Amino acid sequence: MLKSLLNALDSAAPAPVAEAHCDGPCGIYDPASARIAAEAVRSMTKKIVALTPPDASDGKAMAHYLNSLTRYVAIKEEEAHKAKEQLLVLWTDFFKPQHLAAHPNLHDIFWKATKLCSACKVEVSPVHADELMEAIEEIHNIFWSVKGRKVDWVLAGG
Repeated sequence: MLKSLLNALDSAAPAPVAEAHCDGPCGIYDPASARIAAEAVRSMTKKIVALTPPDASDGKAMAHYLNSLTRYVAIKEEEAHKAKEQLLVLWTDFFKPQHLAAHPNLHDIFWKATKLCSACKVEVSPVHADELMEAIEEIHNIFWSVKGRKVDWVLAGG
């Protein structure tokens, strides 16, 4: 009976069809969060590479070293995962077929960037961390060209 009533109401006063460019209101998408996460990946990678293991006989120094290494690795992996999530949301929710027409390599750029996120999780590679930053900068430039604005690429702390 309730279904019949709802159908009658819908027939009498149908709801207007709404269409949206993306899943949420415009303005919520921005590659900045992926950039910030990738900056953390690069920072932690540099810190890991710069660590010098102490003499194994110095228990206190070894504990400090292992604690620092563990924290840096955990942060690096967490931030690489965040960057990947942010890129995937941008790729799958913001960009549309008309953007692909204007940027035919868009899928390849995102695919490679998300693969770099994975590489940064499982490796300690300053080269891959830098490549991730470069890939996100390219995505940043495409994103803002699609939005019809130029927003400068600004790195944290610089």
